[in-house]
Amino acid sequence: MTERKITQKRLSEQKIDRMVVDQANNDSAWEKPIRIRKTKSASLSIPAGLAARAAFLSQLHRTKSVEEWLTHIIKERVEIEEAAFVGVKQDLATKID
Repeated sequence: MTERKITQKRLSEQKIDRMVVDQANNDSAWEKPIRIRKTKSASLSIPAGLAARAAFLSQLHRTKSVEEWLTHIIKERVEIEEAAFVGVKQDLATKID
């Protein structure tokens, strides 16, 4: 039995680069561009004493940054307020009916 040796053509980096650039320049291969907008972050100024307390608590909770901890706390509070608002709204609707 004889074994067939498969020889592979090794391409140089320059040839590979040219192939990639040629394919990238082929406009028919591309789809319509997708536009993505980055969400704008808001800046908030708080008193220095409150910022120091927040920094202490964020370290206590071992978060990566004060910003991350504050974002978590604000999200929690907003969810609580929204739930309370929905509850009050339902109570008012049942009293009116």
